[in-house]
Amino acid sequence: MYEQVSHSLLNRILDRLKPEIRKRDLRHFYTRLGANFYAIYSLFHLLYGKREDFEEQLLRLVEVMAVHYIQRGQELRQLDVERENDHNWFLSQKWAGMALYANAFAQDLQGLSQRLGYLQELGVNLLHVMPILKCPPGASDGGYAVSDYRNVDERVGSLDDLRELAGKLRKRDMLLTLDVVVNHVSDQHEWARQARAGEQRYQDYFYIFENRDVPDMFEETMPEVFPETSPGNFTWDEALGKWVMTVFNHYQWDLNYGNPAVFIEMLDILLFWANQGADILRLDAVAFLWKKIGTTCQNEREAHLILQLFKDCCQVTAPGVLFIAEAIVAPLEIIKYFGEDAIIAKECEIAYNATFMALLWDAVATRNAKLLDLGIRNLPNKLDRATWLNYIRCHDDIGLGFDDGDIRLAGYEPRSHRQFLVDYFTGAYPDSPARGQPFGRNEASGDARISGSLASLAGLETGIESGDERTIGQRIDLILLMHGMIMSFGGIPLLYYGDEIGMLNDFSYMTDAEKANDSRWIHRPVIDWDKAERRHQQGTPEQRLFDGIRKMIAVRSNTPAFADFNNRELIETGNPHLFVFMRSNPFELSDHVLVVGNFDDAPQSLVLSDLGNRGEFEYARLRDLYSGEAPNVLKDQLVIPPFRFYWLTSR
Repeated sequence: MYEQVSHSLLNRILDRLKPEIRKRDLRHFYTRLGANFYAIYSLFHLLYGKREDFEEQLLRLVEVMAVHYIQRGQELRQLDVERENDHNWFLSQKWAGMALYANAFAQDLQGLSQRLGYLQELGVNLLHVMPILKCPPGASDGGYAVSDYRNVDERVGSLDDLRELAGKLRKRDMLLTLDVVVNHVSDQHEWARQARAGEQRYQDYFYIFENRDVPDMFEETMPEVFPETSPGNFTWDEALGKWVMTVFNHYQWDLNYGNPAVFIEMLDILLFWANQGADILRLDAVAFLWKKIGTTCQNEREAHLILQLFKDCCQVTAPGVLFIAEAIVAPLEIIKYFGEDAIIAKECEIAYNATFMALLWDAVATRNAKLLDLGIRNLPNKLDRATWLNYIRCHDDIGLGFDDGDIRLAGYEPRSHRQFLVDYFTGAYPDSPARGQPFGRNEASGDARISGSLASLAGLETGIESGDERTIGQRIDLILLMHGMIMSFGGIPLLYYGDEIGMLNDFSYMTDAEKANDSRWIHRPVIDWDKAERRHQQGTPEQRLFDGIRKMIAVRSNTPAFADFNNRELIETGNPHLFVFMRSNPFELSDHVLVVGNFDDAPQSLVLSDLGNRGEFEYARLRDLYSGEAPNVLKDQLVIPPFRFYWLTSR
């Protein structure tokens, strides 16, 4: 019955499409719409079916999809077809990404187009250009307070520059990832301006209240995102004369997805950027999309329905485009952003593996892999046709959102262990070589997160200052070990610009009043191209890091067992300093890679006979794929040097 209603409604909607739409060649569009309309109708009805204007809103939704299908370039349409025919294309081991700021990496988008050779030299073929949309100076939140969703910020270039970059990337078989901030807008956005002017239509785009009654009810259960710089979740707007929900910063107004017009506006924006050449859209702050009194206003069921609806609509217009869920939440929650009660991803195909990232840093500080192993064992399997973004650090802070139960199982008390980690990475712990800064310290709870470049947090900065070659060598080994883990874990490794040459903390942000109160700018440097040139000088830290990571990417791309098909098995070794797992080629049963990482500063051993006969692995013929050499085996014990990793095969 429900399906018959949707079919009848679809026919009515198609008959009511504007003549300028109906007269175009829409054969592929109609086929995809027919295949997805039942799901689209069902989700839209769940979210907005009680509204009197439901059918009108649904008509508007279909028109937006149709218009963007018409506007989609032929080259992009061809890519859509190719990716529909090879729907697991992004699970391949050949992809390796880098996230960067265009203006910090190459001044602007034109400069970035000229630096693609550097990325290809490293082996990067997925480029995440951090937010480039127009933002107000002084209140941009690093690009995440958008004032115009259809224009590139003039400080980095123009739409033409972006299209040129996208075209050059396609010619090099490289993917382009762009950010779309879906949870909130700048208070300078036209929607906010119209709301301030008294337009009820636009006031309905936000959570706006006459007094504190409702905001206070929300505040009872909502946590604070930036307690130091933006306490609370509501801001009094003088011009409006009302309270506005502002979960992140006072100048970022949260969008009200209870209003279907907001959903349709944002779908329009997503498809616009898909048509500019984005292969992947990173959806920012998706955990916050639905607000409900009495909850944390995160991870609500309706937020997942919204993402499913975005995905189904995108499948009609631009099915070759993937979504990344930027949801830095607990493991049992993050897995839901692939889609619940499903086999293949039906929300976002890619999600940040923040759990793995934080656990790697724990292993660095403790020099053991106890919590790392426990945390990964409790990380649910992802869906088919979904994958992780595995990273060591990103533009944001490092949070310590481990599960308290896992921390206790590892032998630590949760609060004191997190305090140890903050102290360790900010250099307050005795003998710590790390040089980080605290971020988002909450004086009431004692919680804090961590800022700092990879090289500074890993102790390379301390080693360079001391001039101790042994320390420098160990810290380079540690950085390569961490990269060895994200390259082989299963998913897409995402590097962060500057890490490949060991960029250190950059304190120049302290001289900029707009940035001085945000320690995250310490790891958002302008890249030093003179330093990058030292990658060609044998024996320099830059050369050892760059060449080490480049070799990893090259080996990974030729190792089918590193493709991501839930083909990873964690292995218990009895040695707490080692993190060990097996990767298996699902298409060739005899193809296995044993991954071993030693997080200690002393050599460690692994008893090979304890591993059993996994996949007919021949331990007497072991070879390290990364170095090409046979590892050191004493009788039955594999010896792993300090801060080293192996990718072992017997083929």
